[in-house]
Amino acid sequence: MLQAKVQEVFNEPGCATNRGKTEKQRKAGCAKQLTPGAAAGGCAFDGAKIALQPITDCIHLVHGPIACEGNGWDNRHAKSSGPETYRIGATTDMSDLDVVYGGEKKLYRAIKEAIARFDPPAVFVYQTCVPAMIGDDIVKVCEVASQKLGKPVIPVNAPGFVGKKNLGNKLGGEALLDYVIGTEEPAVTTPCDINIIGDYNIAGELWQVEPLLTELGIRVLGRITGNARYHDVTVAHRARISMIVCSQALINVARKLEERYGIPYFEGSFYGITDTSQALRTIARMLVERGAPPDLLERTEALIGREEAKVETRLAAYRRRLEGRKVLLYTGGHKSWSVISALGDVGIRVIGTSVRKSTADDKERARDLMGEDGKLYEALPQSEMYRMLKEGEADMMLSGGRTQFIALKAKTPWLDMNQERHQAYAGYVGMLALVEEIDRALANPVWEQLRLPAPWDDMEGEG
Repeated sequence: MLQAKVQEVFNEPGCATNRGKTEKQRKAGCAKQLTPGAAAGGCAFDGAKIALQPITDCIHLVHGPIACEGNGWDNRHAKSSGPETYRIGATTDMSDLDVVYGGEKKLYRAIKEAIARFDPPAVFVYQTCVPAMIGDDIVKVCEVASQKLGKPVIPVNAPGFVGKKNLGNKLGGEALLDYVIGTEEPAVTTPCDINIIGDYNIAGELWQVEPLLTELGIRVLGRITGNARYHDVTVAHRARISMIVCSQALINVARKLEERYGIPYFEGSFYGITDTSQALRTIARMLVERGAPPDLLERTEALIGREEAKVETRLAAYRRRLEGRKVLLYTGGHKSWSVISALGDVGIRVIGTSVRKSTADDKERARDLMGEDGKLYEALPQSEMYRMLKEGEADMMLSGGRTQFIALKAKTPWLDMNQERHQAYAGYVGMLALVEEIDRALANPVWEQLRLPAPWDDMEGEG
């Protein structure tokens, strides 16, 4: 069953890379060999947990050794405006004896205890490597638990050994499609209901955009999965359109919503002035095509004009200082191009970007935005990254926490652009926050001091 699901996910018609493959190549899949010991941030289980944990009112129960939950818990700063149930680190904590005798009974007891103690609307159960290898049938356990305990118990069959994190994202999406979406009906629908897919409300970014949608009368009906409640996901099949923020992660969800329920989708970004405005225009246009009031287009343009004018006034001073600055961007997914667009709004030039976890469309957009001189990196050796920063090819690096020390060693400013960050950068307000952070980092006098020769360097050769 798992093997069939993995093959189905590999054969994704919505993926441009997959469409370019032969039938034989599709069957071989797209997973790369896992690195032994790379437990945090690299396996399918981790990807599934990332995709689903922002459903904030549910228990996310990891069936496996406690280390799996230890590596996966809280690896993103996905914020909630209400329930904190998703913050509970729940695991069956399998031991050696469970490996010998099987862990199915222990899993059932854990589900029963979680429901009794926390009364969540649903429990998500994540399969990991150890129980998958000994043959624990979490699908059957979840089915029995749902019947006996009266709560939805959703199996997420994504053990780490089946592939990389991106495959796990999609397997998490498949769990929603198989067991959650379409299981309830909304109390009321409107002509302006939308789904936002592949946004995880990192550092509260969705809250920087949602007020704009609310002002236009647009309701986010399905949240998959940033700041979501379980019932938000169950009714996603009644939205009029879907916006997918990171197609590399959950393109299968958007495509199957279109196939099953006739919900068209588009890929967009809320990073930067240009992309935020374009996303709002596209949402309004597609909603009008689906029956929303025609004046939505006019009201959207008025809102865009107002917000762009407000942010442009505040960005003027920063633009004079930042124009022509060069940045090395080392992130992935849709940020490989959306951040380039955002920085371009204030005249910052990206000299190169990593395209890990990026689709063919992502790469093409990044290439167009950077021009002929910009470089795309599938992987960039740390030594080369250090050289580029040390020799001044870039004034600053934007990346994740794992590469920050390369920039610091090169005595170069660095800013966190990954999911671990505490600062939100979405929408017009987020663009201003991003520019303020970059300007603050570049202008910090510590860098000039660090680059001065040490006092003892001048003493070399003295007796």
